[in-house]
Amino acid sequence: MEQYDLMRSARFRKEREPEWRRLEALVSEAETRGLHNMDFKAARDLAAYYRQATTSLAIAREITLDKALLEYLEALTARAYLSVYAPQERIGSLIRRFFLTSAPQAMRRSWLFILLGFLCMGLGALTGFMLYFENPAWFHVFIPPELANGRGPASTTDYLQSVIYQQDPDSTGLGAFATFLFSHNTRIAIFVFGLGVFLCVPSVLLTFFNGLGLGALYALYVDRGLGIDIGGWLSVHGVTELSAICIACGGGLQLGSAILFPGDRTRIAALQLAGHDAVKLAVVASIMLLVAAFLEGFARQLLQDLSGRYILGWGVGLIWLAWFILGGRSRR
Repeated sequence: MEQYDLMRSARFRKEREPEWRRLEALVSEAETRGLHNMDFKAARDLAAYYRQATTSLAIAREITLDKALLEYLEALTARAYLSVYAPQERIGSLIRRFFLTSAPQAMRRSWLFILLGFLCMGLGALTGFMLYFENPAWFHVFIPPELANGRGPASTTDYLQSVIYQQDPDSTGLGAFATFLFSHNTRIAIFVFGLGVFLCVPSVLLTFFNGLGLGALYALYVDRGLGIDIGGWLSVHGVTELSAICIACGGGLQLGSAILFPGDRTRIAALQLAGHDAVKLAVVASIMLLVAAFLEGFARQLLQDLSGRYILGWGVGLIWLAWFILGGRSRR
C-alpha cells in the first residue's frame, strides 16, 4: 500500500510540476517588477496558475507522502497569494499617503487623547515648578544627575547662563548631554506609548513625572532671573520633543481606553481598532523626535539670539500644528 502511494505521489508531481515551475517564474516576475508592470497575459496566467496550485496543494495533502513537496507548494501558493491579492502600492506611495492623509487624520481623530497627554505633561510641570519654590531640594528628586548636567540649586547664575549660551557644546559636555537627553526622551516616548495598554496608568504617570523635571528645571532658572532665557533654550527643540512625548502618551491612552471601555466590541476587537490610529501616533512621535534631535544637536547651539530661538522653536511647532489640522482634508 505504501509503495502504491509513493507511485501515485510521484505521478501526481510529474503531471503538475511544469505548471508549478511556470507559476514560480510568474511570481518571481511579479515580486521583481510589480504586478502592474506585467503584461495582461502574464497577469492572467499568474491568477490562473495560482488557482491551480491551490487545488494541487489540497490534493497533495491527501495523497502525497513527500513532506518537501508539501512545504514547496505551501510556500509557492503563499507567495502567489501575496502577488495577486496584496495591495500593489509602492513604498513611495505609502509614505506619501501617510504624510498627506493618514497621519493628520489619525491625529484629528485622536485629539482628546493627545489633549490628555498634554494635560499630564502640563500638570507635572506646574507641580515641579511649585515644589521647587517650596524646597529647592526637590530639583534633585525630579532630575537625575545625568539630566542635570552639573546644574542645581547650588550652581551660580553665571554658570547657568553660560550653559544655555555656550556656542561650543563640547567645551562643557553639552554635546554629550544633548545626545543623552534625546535618548532619554526617546525611551520615555516608547514607554508612555507601549505601557498605555496597561489601563493607561503607566502612560499618565510617566508623562506626569517627565513634566515634574521640566517644571523643576524651569523654576531653577526663573529663580535666578533667567526664565526668558531658558524658555528660548528649551523652545528650539522642546516644542517638538515634548509634543512628541505627549502624542505618544495620547497613543498609549488610546490603547488603554480600548481595554477599559470596549463598548459593544470585545476587548481584543476594540484594541485592534484603536491600534490603527494609535500606531500612527507612535510613528508621528518618532518622526518628531528625529526632527527634535536635529534641532537640539545643531540649531540650538548655532542660534544664540534669544528672539531667534523662540521664533524657530514655536515656528516649527506651528508647522506641526498646521499639518495636523489641515492635512488630509477633502478639497470640498
